[in-house]
Amino acid sequence: MSTPFNYMTGVDIGTGSTKVIALLPDGNVKAVYQQGYATHQPQPGHSEQDPEDILQAVRQGIRQVVQEMGHPPAGICFSSAMHSIMALDAADKPLTPLIIWADNRSQGIADALQPTEEGRALYHQTGVPIHPMTPLCKISWLREQRPDLFKQAAKFVGIKEYILHRLFGRYVIDHSIACATGLFDIHTRQWSAPALAFAGITAAQLPEPAPTHYILPDLSAAAAADLGIPAGTPFIIGASDGCLAQLGSGALDQGHATLTIATSGALRMTARAPVTDHQQRLFNYILDTEHFVTGGPVNNGGVVLQWFVRDFMANHQPADLDIAIQQALEVRPGAEGVICLPYLLGERAPVWDAHARGAFIGIQPQHTSRHFMRAIMEGIGFGLLSIAGALQETAGPIHKISVSGGFTASRGWIQLMADIFEKPMHLGQHNDASALGAAMMGFAALGVPFTAQAAAEEVFTPSTAGRAIYRKHFKMYGELYERLRDFYRG
Repeated sequence: MSTPFNYMTGVDIGTGSTKVIALLPDGNVKAVYQQGYATHQPQPGHSEQDPEDILQAVRQGIRQVVQEMGHPPAGICFSSAMHSIMALDAADKPLTPLIIWADNRSQGIADALQPTEEGRALYHQTGVPIHPMTPLCKISWLREQRPDLFKQAAKFVGIKEYILHRLFGRYVIDHSIACATGLFDIHTRQWSAPALAFAGITAAQLPEPAPTHYILPDLSAAAAADLGIPAGTPFIIGASDGCLAQLGSGALDQGHATLTIATSGALRMTARAPVTDHQQRLFNYILDTEHFVTGGPVNNGGVVLQWFVRDFMANHQPADLDIAIQQALEVRPGAEGVICLPYLLGERAPVWDAHARGAFIGIQPQHTSRHFMRAIMEGIGFGLLSIAGALQETAGPIHKISVSGGFTASRGWIQLMADIFEKPMHLGQHNDASALGAAMMGFAALGVPFTAQAAAEEVFTPSTAGRAIYRKHFKMYGELYERLRDFYRG
């Protein structure tokens, strides 16, 4: 029988929703709560969210899990999506919405900086490829395009920092989220003077950096009462969602990669030191004092399937995403000749090209919506496979791949990825890798012994069926991007 104060709450602030879990020291997840919120695109290239919607989801999630468990947690630890930024005035009032990773409005800034010596130096110092996703470029855009607003900005913060300020009355940022801003020196673990100079801001306008195991003091009494917990409950600052997915998947050993497909997607590995990539294809993010996470994200995961079902299958029955995925999986490998470049939102790794656009190639009269859906899924797989190539060139061989994210709800989609990668895919018991990682980090920060359960995994072994067509289409996928790249740049 459980006793009070024996669980850790992991809070994962994601792009599409916030998920909150209760994790016991024996590795059992006892409660899960999830609440979604909207992303707004007021004009092409802009992606924004209302930070108050996210704050309310976090509050409600913690309250709900505490209520379900019947007693307060040992502590609360945070995971968060990366690259978000918003400007605040001197009274801590938002001057902008929350500008998220998918926002490409600063692509002109990134285009000009990336090929320069300054850009290359910043990449190696900060560990982040130059791209409009980064707050480095977004703040620079605000300085150039909204100088009146820029002058009013007393602080620039991401969503986790905004929420923590509302709870604790101070601005603090964990090293993991900080290093994803493009403004943080991953070697000294301080704000980068060259990056600050480029953005035109000072360190005083950013939150105070802190290690990922840092315990925040002095939760306000009002916040504690609102959350239904004692005021002395420890809050651990935590890390980014990508890094914590690595921890939550138990993938800290050399050569153990994690593959995630949700709204976007990513492939990552853990290293003891930053991995040097002279082609600037991969990120290097801090997990904790001993581990870095290297890899690459794709902008276009499940969001592309949602777009296709919503806008092109509205008159079909059924136009349900899960059923549409299942129907697509009934199409033969290679989608009968249709190839998709799924770059609806530009692309990040390994090409880092915000100008990239989506395309279908090879369309013939016999092709239906099922072929297009199949081609999108294969295109997402090819994008992640290209990151795997860059990882193996720089960080070493991949000997195991653990999968997580919304795509794991479809066993057929996991099998498709195994076939494209020609490697087994390992599915664990929990699909909450980032929230799980946050709770595990919380236990470590408090010195509470944690025993990860022996992983009960389902292994998806690659099939040889379709191998030749996947290899052929993957090669064509890369060649098509190279041929279209300059066309999209005008």
